[in-house]
Amino acid sequence: MAETQTVNPMRKLRLEKVTVNIGVGEAGERLQKAYQLLQELTGVKPVYTIAKRTIREFGVRKGAPIGVKVTLRGKKAEEFLNKVLAAVGHRIKASSFDEYGNVSFGIAEHVLIPGTRYDPEIGIFGMDVAITLVRPGFRVARRRRKKAHIPKRHRTVSKEEAMEFLKQNFNVTIVEG
Repeated sequence: MAETQTVNPMRKLRLEKVTVNIGVGEAGERLQKAYQLLQELTGVKPVYTIAKRTIREFGVRKGAPIGVKVTLRGKKAEEFLNKVLAAVGHRIKASSFDEYGNVSFGIAEHVLIPGTRYDPEIGIFGMDVAITLVRPGFRVARRRRKKAHIPKRHRTVSKEEAMEFLKQNFNVTIVEG
């Protein structure tokens, strides 16, 4: 009698969020164009990122807006992630994964994303994409009421598990480098 091995549903990984960041490095017209571009690409209103400290060499003051970012969750995150992965050819370097299951990679030009056209008024921007993976039940440690401790074996997502998740769900090829 062959027994089928069941997988614990609480051990399955899921996509928590996709964070998209465009760092401009200065306030002004380019920052407004990056804001407009990110809003068009994602359909979500971006937030401004501000400088943590003054860097005189770059002309950046503490508290000045220097970039825009968007956090996507749920279906929007999956749809945008599929588009962005198509822009990089469904290939991610192994060095893009950290030991907690997060993945980060960059896109040199937003025009590489399928369905995006070049607009001379906006110009060309690069962007950083960060993917966060979690297990179900992770909210227990973050919620406001009745917080509880989550064991380390459930809390951490290994690099190998994250790679396998992206291979299975998004047809990603992991490249050494």
